Amino acid sequence: MNRKNILKTMAVAAIATVAMTGCNQSAPKVDAKSDAAQTNPTGLKIAYIEVDSIMSRYQFCKDYSLILQKKGQNIQNTLAAKQQQLQAAAANFQQKVQQNAYTREQAEAINANLQKQNTDLQALNQRLTNEFQTETEKYNNALRDSIQHYLKLYNKDKNYSLILSKAGDNLLYADKAYDITNEVIAGLNKAYKPSAKMAAAVPAKK
Repeated sequence: MNRKNILKTMAVAAIATVAMTGCNQSAPKVDAKSDAAQTNPTGLKIAYIEVDSIMSRYQFCKDYSLILQKKGQNIQNTLAAKQQQLQAAAANFQQKVQQNAYTREQAEAINANLQKQNTDLQALNQRLTNEFQTETEKYNNALRDSIQHYLKLYNKDKNYSLILSKAGDNLLYADKAYDITNEVIAGLNKAYKPSAKMAAAVPAKK
């Protein structure tokens, strides 16, 4: 019996990688009709927000990022444990086969069972991965909605024509006079009220 025909490599590490990147890979796009710190010669009030700062300082993002990391780690641990069990069973089977401990019928039955366990494990891997991706998408949507909702309220007094999201080098140059990041983050955190589910999942802050 060829053990390699029984076990296939499982893509477990991908789950943890997604979980660890979580927030940093989920920069939302800020719609128009937002802020500006200055008025340019054309009469438009323009401002920009540093998206990386929102990712690292907006409490909602930090809380949900922690939840995603925990969920990803739990998935990885579950898959790794089941894979180890299957590997141990396959190794034991291989040893017994070499010792002629089974009849042909017994060996075929055990081999078929191991193959089924491997198929089930791959299906579990796919299901948990899909669930994690769905949860991540849900987070991205909630993050985007919370920012856009806040900016609409914020802009009632500011009357800005355009708010740009500055992430990496997407803006080649931006005058700091137009930077409203700190003000927006302060407002977002003040307005943020974690749900009961979120509060229960995130450790209490000292």
